[in-house]
Amino acid sequence: MGVSKKSKSKLGERQIAVNRRARHDYHIEDRFEAGIVLDGWEVKALREGRAQVAEAYVYLKNGEAWLQGAHITPLQAASTHVVAKPARTRKLLLHRRELSRLIGATERQGYTLIPLDLHWTRGRAKLEIGLAKGKKQHDKRSDIKSRDWDRQKARIMRHDAKA
Repeated sequence: MGVSKKSKSKLGERQIAVNRRARHDYHIEDRFEAGIVLDGWEVKALREGRAQVAEAYVYLKNGEAWLQGAHITPLQAASTHVVAKPARTRKLLLHRRELSRLIGATERQGYTLIPLDLHWTRGRAKLEIGLAKGKKQHDKRSDIKSRDWDRQKARIMRHDAKA
């Protein structure tokens, strides 16, 4: 059963920014959806799609989660009485149980928290966070080899189907 055209366009509209490097550099073990504390001009800029999370990371401090390094470019028509800081640190909103699990995983088990994508859920900006372990160089190479082999297999299967 495929996804209809209408729902595909809805999925595309809800995504703001994606961290494509995350899946290449890390083994993602678990995912969490966190709310973000934003200013008014930031919400307007996100609606225009002016965000980047590729260089961002998440850290935990005093039992709270913070997003560092995400860049939200202010609009030209941003408010004149507010000084826009595009790369400010933003607080993430998670449940207490999720926070305690993340704290345990990062401090004791050596996991890293990385932002995977920024999207809209029911009109609110959400950040998907990945609990991840870094990949070694040979892991990255084997992923590339398997992807190339899958592509080659698909090419061969298409060629055989035409013949």
